[in-house]
Amino acid sequence: MPRKTDKAVAKPAAESAAAAPGAVERVGQSLERALDPLASVIKRAGRAFAPDDAAPAASKAPATKPAPGKPGLALSPLAVPFPHIPPIAGVEIATGRAGFYKHEREDLLLMRFAEGTSAAGVFTRHGVGSAPVDWCKRQLAATGGADVRALVVNAGCANSFTGKPGADAVRRVATAVGKRFDCRQRDVMMASTGVIGVILDDSKITARLPEVATHLTADAWAEAAKAIMTTDTFPKGAFATALIDGHEVKIAGIAKGSGMIAPDMATMLSFVATDAAIAPAALQTLVSLYTRTTFNSVTVDGDRSTNDTLLLFATGQSGAPKIHRAGDRRLADFREKLDALLLDLAQQLVRDGEGATKFVRITVDGAQSPASARKIARTIAESPLVKTAFAGEDANWGRIAMAIGRADEPVAREKISIKFGDLYAARDGLVSPDYDEAAMSAYVKNPEFEVAVDVGVGKGSATVWTCDLTKQYVAINGDYRS
Repeated sequence: MPRKTDKAVAKPAAESAAAAPGAVERVGQSLERALDPLASVIKRAGRAFAPDDAAPAASKAPATKPAPGKPGLALSPLAVPFPHIPPIAGVEIATGRAGFYKHEREDLLLMRFAEGTSAAGVFTRHGVGSAPVDWCKRQLAATGGADVRALVVNAGCANSFTGKPGADAVRRVATAVGKRFDCRQRDVMMASTGVIGVILDDSKITARLPEVATHLTADAWAEAAKAIMTTDTFPKGAFATALIDGHEVKIAGIAKGSGMIAPDMATMLSFVATDAAIAPAALQTLVSLYTRTTFNSVTVDGDRSTNDTLLLFATGQSGAPKIHRAGDRRLADFREKLDALLLDLAQQLVRDGEGATKFVRITVDGAQSPASARKIARTIAESPLVKTAFAGEDANWGRIAMAIGRADEPVAREKISIKFGDLYAARDGLVSPDYDEAAMSAYVKNPEFEVAVDVGVGKGSATVWTCDLTKQYVAINGDYRS
C-alpha cells in the first residue's frame, strides 16, 4: 500500500529525551507545538519529508513454517523476509543467552559503538514506565546524546513496575558494561521487554557479559533482531542507503513487537544506526519528527506498553561531513530514507500482530484537523467490532460508521463517505447508489486492503495501519506467561 504524500501530521505522542535535566517533559510539549512549522521549514530547505512510497515490502513468507521466537507460534501469514543488512561502520553486535526464557534461545543483545557516536531517543509516555526507559531518558538528558558507547537489551523480563530494585539492576548492568568498554555508565543505553512486574536478575546478564563481548562483530543484524523477540513470529529489519553531500551513508534498523501495540510509541523496541555524522540535537529532532507518522501511526490492539523505546545512533564513520541542523539541505535524501525505513519497521509490527491475517490501511480525510483525523482513524483501527469484521472478511461498513461517530470528533453526517479500496459503501451520509456487496466482500478477502473515510468538515488527514482481531490473539495472550 503506497504511502500518500499528503499524509497526516498527527500530534506527536512520544517524548524527547535529549534535553537538560528537568526539561524532558517541556521538550516533548514544545515539539507538539513546533513540529508542524518545522516540517515546513525542512521542506523548504530540501524536499518534503514523506517519500511517495514506503520502503517496498518484501514478498510474503510462507505461513507453514514455525516461528523462530516463542515455541508453538506459527509464522504470521503477513510476514516478510529479513533483509540483507551489511555492516554499519562504527557498530559491533553480539548476542547470547542470559536465560530469561525456559526454552533454549538467545535473549541478550549487546551493541558497541565507536567513540563520538551521537544518540537520540523517543520513549513511551505510559504512566507506569520501566526502569530501562527511565535510565535512557535520564542519561540522554545528562549527556545531550553525545558519545554514547553501548546498548544492552534483554528479552523475557520487562523490568517494569519494579521500583528501586529494578533501577538498581539497570545501574549495575550499565556499570559492568562501562568497565568492560572503558566508558562511563551513562554512556550505556538499556532496554528490556517481557513480563511486567518482575525485577531484572542482572546477574544473568553480567555473568554472560565477558563471553558475549568476545563475539562482537560488525555483521550480526539478523541475530540481533531474533534475540529481542518475544511473541514475534519473525525478526524485523530494514536497510537503506542515502547521500549526504555526495557521500553514501548507510542506515540499518531492527524492531520487535507483536501485541500490546498502539500509537504513542507502540509496544515495541527499535534500534536504528547510521554511519552518518549528525549532531545529537539534529538527530533528536529527526527521530521525534518521524516517529509520529510511523511508529505512532500503527496499532494492533490499542494497548500501549511500559517499555516502548526507539533509539537512533549516528557513528560518524562514513566520511560524510557532520550535519548540525535537521533542516540542512544536505540531509534531504537522508531524511527521506530514514522516514521510509522507520515506516517499514512500524508496518512490520502490524504484519506480525498477534494472530493477524489482514494488514489494513485506514485513511481519514476531510477532518477538522490532522489531530482530529488521526483520532477518528485510530478509533476505527482499534474497534474490536471493526477488527473482528476484518477477520471474518465481512465488509461491514456500518461498524466503521459507528466508529467514526464514537471518536467524538467533528463530522458532517450528511457528507460522510466510506470506501473499501475503490468501492464506495457510503456517500453523502447514505448507502452509495452503486454499492456492490459481492464486489466488496471479494475485496476484503485480500490479505491487504485499504479503508478510506471522508468526514466532510475540513482538510485534516491521517493514516493509521492496523490488523484484524482473531481467535489466535486470545490464545496467544491467554497463556502469555506459561
